[in-house]
Amino acid sequence: MSEARGGLRRPLLVVVPVLLFVVVFIGARMIGGGPPGNPFVDRPPLVVADTAAAGAAASASGGDRDLLDRLSKVPQGTWLTPEAFPVGQVGARVSKVAAQAEVEKRTPVFVVYGITDRDCSGGESSGGLPADQYPTWVAEIASAMGSDAAVVVEPDALATAAECGQGEQRTTLLRDAVTLLADRGAVVYLDAGHASWTDPQVMAGLLRDSGVEKARGFSTNVSGYESDADERTYAETISTALDGAHYVTDTGRNGAGSNGEWCNPGGRALGRAPAASTDGALDAYLWIKPPGESDGTCGGGPPAGQFWAERALAMARAAGW
Repeated sequence: MSEARGGLRRPLLVVVPVLLFVVVFIGARMIGGGPPGNPFVDRPPLVVADTAAAGAAASASGGDRDLLDRLSKVPQGTWLTPEAFPVGQVGARVSKVAAQAEVEKRTPVFVVYGITDRDCSGGESSGGLPADQYPTWVAEIASAMGSDAAVVVEPDALATAAECGQGEQRTTLLRDAVTLLADRGAVVYLDAGHASWTDPQVMAGLLRDSGVEKARGFSTNVSGYESDADERTYAETISTALDGAHYVTDTGRNGAGSNGEWCNPGGRALGRAPAASTDGALDAYLWIKPPGESDGTCGGGPPAGQFWAERALAMARAAGW
């Protein structure tokens, strides 16, 4: 008996410090240390293999083909909607992209876009899930994406909440979504609209009500056209109000700034290429909205979310590509 007991003592001297380290590490990450760090510093954003731009390039010719092919090689967000990827199917899409990202050691950028009464103000992307189904859909996404993904949560949801009478429901759904995603290790950015939409102090309050403390921070200018300078001022004001929360900014279509219109405005250009940042609270410039996707049937465009090669080419040429 003494020999057996003696044989247990020495491993305990090793196991206890290891367990202590694990507990301290997890505690620092989840409690004292806050959300995970900038996901783009060591792992650049992923170029998804099967984009609409790549398909358009394959069927184009000459200079158009070259521009579309170049566009398809720029990292862009992978949008998840319940209309395209419902419960029972969205996990497979997420897993496929996450697997490619793991092989290439890059960060996938997912955009969760299925909240109840989505696009309640503009109407071009209207839809989403009933409130009692939305958490199930988000949970499937969270379970499939792994721990190295960046997730932009519900573009425009907070910016439109008040005008659509969705305040309390929106913040509750978003808070639950952020928790589901963050608890699986995703790097979460809760969307904050853009500089010409909502007062930054008001937005900071909405983000706080929606559980931003569990996220890495927030996103700005998703699908927007606001200039880098305007978005930086807006985002830094929000960040300061949130004790230094980090953020990412969508630069895919803001190369010419905004003309005040939001739905397929003419004369726009591709913006700054995606790149990580270590400048203060800014984590990265990203192309969250694929630049060739239509905002809606306004301006001669196809339905929202469909790739529009003519517009993609026009923005590329306006940017001097």
